[in-house]
Amino acid sequence: MAVKLRLQRHGKKGSPFYHIVAADSRSPRDGKFIERIGSYNPNTNPATIQLDNSKAIQWLNNGAQPTDTVRAMLSYTGVLYRQHLQKGVSKGAFTQEEADKRFEAWSAEKSNKVQGKKDRLAKEKSDNLSKMMKHEREVNENRLKAMTAAAEAASASAAEAPAEEAAPAEEAPAAEEAGESAEA
Repeated sequence: MAVKLRLQRHGKKGSPFYHIVAADSRSPRDGKFIERIGSYNPNTNPATIQLDNSKAIQWLNNGAQPTDTVRAMLSYTGVLYRQHLQKGVSKGAFTQEEADKRFEAWSAEKSNKVQGKKDRLAKEKSDNLSKMMKHEREVNENRLKAMTAAAEAASASAAEAPAEEAAPAEEAPAAEEAGESAEA
């Protein structure tokens, strides 16, 4: 029986969520599995990977073959590096303490990179929000200026309207013309 470490899709349409499982290679993608060793959520930025490292190493040592995507996740989380270090310890290249020290240094560097990305994304989000708010303020100020200009124009035209009503003499010749046309 060939065992694979692979993804099992869950979640609704357009919003996938995956379980990382050890399964028989002949079973369907979302079907029967042997053991669940983690989860993967690609909807967050950066993507969230939760993985039981000891179970993953145990399955790899027992001969399970990861798919390409799961291999990338194992590399990202440091499982493959830890397995590599364990092989060095078993061959006598260095001690377990040295392997742990190397892995901790790698892990600290990786967590700093991830935290840096999260901070950068949060800063970009706040910058974009402040830009949008500034643009909205400018648009609102322009609208207010346009409305006040229109109100001033309306009040000026209203002030001119009574002056036009005070001149009924212009309307009288029009009435006389109407009377002459009726006589003809």
